[in-house]
Amino acid sequence: MQEERSELMADPSFDVVSKIDHQEADNALNQAGKELSQRFDFRGTNTTIDWSGELGIVIKADTEDRAKAALEVFKEKLIKRDISLKALDAGEPKASGKQYVINSSLKQGIESEVAKKIAKTIRDEGPKGIQAQIQGDQLRVSGKKRDDLQAVIALLKGGDFGVALQFTNYR
Repeated sequence: MQEERSELMADPSFDVVSKIDHQEADNALNQAGKELSQRFDFRGTNTTIDWSGELGIVIKADTEDRAKAALEVFKEKLIKRDISLKALDAGEPKASGKQYVINSSLKQGIESEVAKKIAKTIRDEGPKGIQAQIQGDQLRVSGKKRDDLQAVIALLKGGDFGVALQFTNYR
């Protein structure tokens, strides 16, 4: 009876995802906007930061330096809210009329090229007997032993894949 039950149980697994907490990102943007409106060095520079679509961010300022400084303020707020800067795709300041504009976006999901690179790393450097399946914009990693899965998490945390990784649904 005991053997039958263990066959029905699925192997331990977890998902590798790249997601951002929208509420925390919104809070970071609002805090950055508030700081820009109150700080002495931003007075009279018409510096603003706003959402543009669901994950887009637009920073506008009268000078290129103020636009870059506003981006730095936003980065500080993201870090304080535990959002990895790898999720921020910030453009360069572009002159638009009398203002400088920085178009940025927050990235979510793991692109297929990156997912393949992660799966290859797990195959090449991870413990034997670990499988990584690409499922849309995330990966499912499974294996016989939980210790092996912990080793894979440590391996992925140590690697740089250019995206913010989180590990969810650990069972």
